[in-house]
Amino acid sequence: MTAGDVMGDERMRRWRLVLGSEAEPETGTTLSGQDRSVDAALAALYDVGEGESGPQRSAGLGSSAPRVARWLGDIRQYFPSTVVQVMQRDAVERLGITRMLMEPELLGAVEPDVHLVSTLLALNEVMPEETKQTAREVVGRVVADLEARLAERTRAAITGALDRAGRTSRPRHSDIDWDRTIRANLKHFSPALGTIVPDRLIGYARRNHSVQRDIVLAIDQSGSMAESVVYASLFGAVLGSIRTLRTSLVVFDTAVVDLTDQLDDPVDVLFGTQLGGGTDINRALAYCETLVTKPAETVLVLISDLYEGGVREDLLRRARSLVESGVQVIALLALADSGTPSYDAENAAALTELGVPTFACTPDKFPDLMAAAIRHDDITGWAATNIT
Repeated sequence: MTAGDVMGDERMRRWRLVLGSEAEPETGTTLSGQDRSVDAALAALYDVGEGESGPQRSAGLGSSAPRVARWLGDIRQYFPSTVVQVMQRDAVERLGITRMLMEPELLGAVEPDVHLVSTLLALNEVMPEETKQTAREVVGRVVADLEARLAERTRAAITGALDRAGRTSRPRHSDIDWDRTIRANLKHFSPALGTIVPDRLIGYARRNHSVQRDIVLAIDQSGSMAESVVYASLFGAVLGSIRTLRTSLVVFDTAVVDLTDQLDDPVDVLFGTQLGGGTDINRALAYCETLVTKPAETVLVLISDLYEGGVREDLLRRARSLVESGVQVIALLALADSGTPSYDAENAAALTELGVPTFACTPDKFPDLMAAAIRHDDITGWAATNIT
């Protein structure tokens, strides 16, 4: 058998697994061994038949908890974690297996990811008490993974921006940054004196332990913003750990809830949210306005798809008032890896005209965005360069 024959057989094998048992005659491939188990795991989720009212599931996982548990174990054995996460999400959406998120033994078997966390938060109010602790453990694992990926980079970006924003050429002696001062004055070395004669001093206008910026995160809890809620809550906790920032975290639907006092534990923040319901952005901004004590040193990040259930004119009037007071307002249509969701384009355009930069942002870009805002950079220009 030639190399080409081997490649052809492998190609047919993969097509057979993708297309299911009905493709066996066309592909000329009969599965055996582990491939039959892989095919069974795929068939349980994706095989459909035609019923009287359209496509109906023909295989399925049934209502048996042991069967679901075995299926979860099978897919973890046969597929990489990224594929497992997709299949779990499809199982919830296609087969309605919400029970696998309502029983501790099943929930403990799933591969945790951001989408699973979103589903758990949506089910929080109806979840049995015996499952909630397992759910918190699953959410905690996801938060820990995200924190390892994003937290240190966020702190570094924010600290660097605050240092630069607080730098001055006329520092007090105790505030001189000697490292930067020496590097900036190397050309002024005096051979006669055997030392550098500094032309200018570089230091800090204020001490590091003082609060230098106020950050307000206002997070829309509507169902379409679920992934953004997870990431925004994590970033809120990270920003809250930086002592030179005063961070407030507000979540809203038609009501407003201030979760600032829970920022030391992002899992508590997440379980303090309630996904779904209506949206009153104007009411949320009205509350955020009461948190502003130093407008010129405040960054307000509104994370919302901008579908306003309240009075649109009041929302725009409130946004204009905040901008005119000196608050740096930024509207993020999404803070997620999955891209820009459906959003109110008319409101987005109106906010942009008011001087509120409006765009979607991925979690990896958010630390740089906040650093740019702290430096008072042109955020619209930053987004044009950094957001594709």
